[in-house]
This record gives sequence, C-alpha cells and structure tokens, in this order.
Amino acid sequence: MRVLVVEDEPKLAEFVKKGLEENACNVDIAYDGQIGRNMALSNPYDVLVLDVNLPKINGFDLAQQLRQEQLGTPILMLTAMGSINDKLVGFGAGADDYLVKPFEFRELLVRLRALQRRSNDMLPQQNILKVADLELDLNEKVARRRQHTIDLTAREFALLEYLMRNRGRVVSRVDIAEKVWDIHFDTGTNTIDVYINFLRKKIDKDFTTKLIHTVVGMGYILKED
Repeated sequence: MRVLVVEDEPKLAEFVKKGLEENACNVDIAYDGQIGRNMALSNPYDVLVLDVNLPKINGFDLAQQLRQEQLGTPILMLTAMGSINDKLVGFGAGADDYLVKPFEFRELLVRLRALQRRSNDMLPQQNILKVADLELDLNEKVARRRQHTIDLTAREFALLEYLMRNRGRVVSRVDIAEKVWDIHFDTGTNTIDVYINFLRKKIDKDFTTKLIHTVVGMGYILKED
C-alpha cells in the first residue's frame, strides 16, 4: 500500500511513516498542503492521510480541491479537530474516513487497510486527469479539450500523461527520457523536442490558452497560462 501523509508536525509524521513502513507500506510525507496537493496529483497513491491545520492549504480545502480535480484516491482525515461539525465539514469536503488525535496506531492501520480494500473492491471508476479544459481519460486512452477528441499516438499519449501528472512542475528532458521512453537521455538527439512539438500542434494550436510551455535551459511544464 502506497500512502501519502500530509502532516506539518515532523515527529508525528515520522511516527506514522515508521509504523506504516513496518507494516509493508511505502510512505511519502508532505509538510504543507500545497506540496501535498502537488504530490497527490502527481503520484498513484492508494490512500491519502490529511491533517487539517496545515500551512498554505488546510486539510479540508485540500480534500475538496483534490475531489474537484477528479482524484478518487481514498482520503482519511487525521486531526485533533473532533467535533461533529468538524467531521461533517471533512466528509463534505470529500474525506472517506475521519480519525481524531490522539489515536491508536493500530486503529489507523486498520482504517487505512479498509479504505484500500473498499477502493479495490469497487467497480473500475473513470480515471481522468484534468488541467484547465484538457482531459485525459486513462481508461479509454482518449484526450479531449473542450469536448473535442484529440487523436494521439501511444507515445504522445504517454508523454501527455507524464506532463499532466506533473502539472505545474518543470520536467527536464532527462526526466521525460527515463519516465516515458525508459532510456537514458542522449544529449545528441532531439526526439523529445520533436514529440513536444507534435503535442503542441494537437493540444494548443487551435486554442487561445496554451498549456505546454518551454522553460529555457530546464525543460517543459504543463500549466494553464
């Protein structure tokens, strides 16, 4: 089970990480809501554990934003805010479970496993990445912008998926070569630049808002201009 823990208290975050790793989990930590948001949208986690009182984006707002981005990963709120109203706000924001601090680690582990099991038992859900008006349907292998279907080759689709999973973050040619082509980057080739150009013609050419941007000397970034 791969878990993202978004918690600004380092000792508690490390305690949870250590306990989960001792139970065969892979755990990443984010210490503020903005970093947590970026990580949750860029990586295939099985479960998200969110504190509420986070810097930059609080846990309730973070859960709501992730649901607005069509992220279906189960969310457990782990917080000292334990009133009925707090819980109602959390569930209303998109949380699947709610555990109040202080807590027994064994209960946290059982709840996370139950969330993962429940998620795995569900019928396959629509798995869609979205940036602005661009959608990438990972189940149907279809790209759409403003409801217009965009024809992509398998390599173009993989490249676009990688850019969208890393939305708002500059990715280098080395990153792309290793993650999309599964090769070490050859500085003598312009293959990646050529494919980026192919994508731009299909994704951006006919639209006012450009999504694929070059960062000179660094690489590429997909974001709403």
